[in-house]
Amino acid sequence: MVALPTTMHAWRVLRPGPVAGGPVDLVRAPVPRAGVGELLVRVLVCGVCRTDLHVAEGDLPVHRQGVTPGHEVVGEVVELGADVTGFATGDRVGIAWLRATCGRCRYCLGGRENLCPESRYTGWDADGGYAEFAVVPAAYALPLPGGYSDDQLAPLLCAGLIGYRALARAELPEGGRLGLYGFGGSAHLTAQVAIARGAAVHVLTRSAAARELALELGAASAGEAAEPPPEPLDSAILFAPVGDLVLPALAALDRGGTLAIAGIHLSDVPPLEYQRHLFQERQVRSVTANTRADAREFLDFAGRHHLEVSTVPYALDAADRALTDLAADRVNGAAVLRAT
Repeated sequence: MVALPTTMHAWRVLRPGPVAGGPVDLVRAPVPRAGVGELLVRVLVCGVCRTDLHVAEGDLPVHRQGVTPGHEVVGEVVELGADVTGFATGDRVGIAWLRATCGRCRYCLGGRENLCPESRYTGWDADGGYAEFAVVPAAYALPLPGGYSDDQLAPLLCAGLIGYRALARAELPEGGRLGLYGFGGSAHLTAQVAIARGAAVHVLTRSAAARELALELGAASAGEAAEPPPEPLDSAILFAPVGDLVLPALAALDRGGTLAIAGIHLSDVPPLEYQRHLFQERQVRSVTANTRADAREFLDFAGRHHLEVSTVPYALDAADRALTDLAADRVNGAAVLRAT
């Protein structure tokens, strides 16, 4: 067995605030060890998610002082904790946002563990993947499909998962018309899932490059975020954390349509006009993380239907620049950090 180093490079959120102020620092930290029921993973790639930006900028309250962000981790198991079965050193696994639940509450017992009041999250409650090593409870480590590079797998572990959950929450009918507001790492994967299921997908985003990518991936149309799509929508998903977009998204829905809001954070929503935005049984739904069942179902789908994953690679020591680029909407696709 190869001896593990005693220290590693890791990013810490030490001063939550705007990225321009440098809220994250690259430090030398002790390499963690696998506890009971845990895996120690050598990080190969970690995706850069907008939730990481919310943690760094303080949009989400501090749950762990000096936390290491990152919850789209592709890694190699290098150490097994006591009582771990089903894994071996050398296995490639994924570490996602959902890290722990109580397993006893009515939500866990009812198949909705993402709503568990005691749920804990990677890169918020516990250190994540902006580091050379990370620990994950074995019960929450995810098997990964073949046919993808490590760079391509990382965005599947949150961008893909939350988009998949949002698509379910949006209740898109078979062969329906779906609007996607914002077209970053999550939306470009969700679009492909919906298209593979026979949907007509209309992308609405301010980024010209994102509109071009959407059309390349098979979207029926791509337009400006605040403009109406070319036809009424059965369902819509809001990926951009911009409350102002709730209004045009609701206005674009056909009768009985559903808007799902995919983000963990959203700026304030302006006042709604009942007749224009909600009448005729239009509805708004939020999305709260995903369950492990969602993850297994989505990753199985990704293994059977190859998804085109557009990534922008950064070195691990450039995580601060990746977050800055994400905040400025300069990332066309999904940013990923390469730890090796």
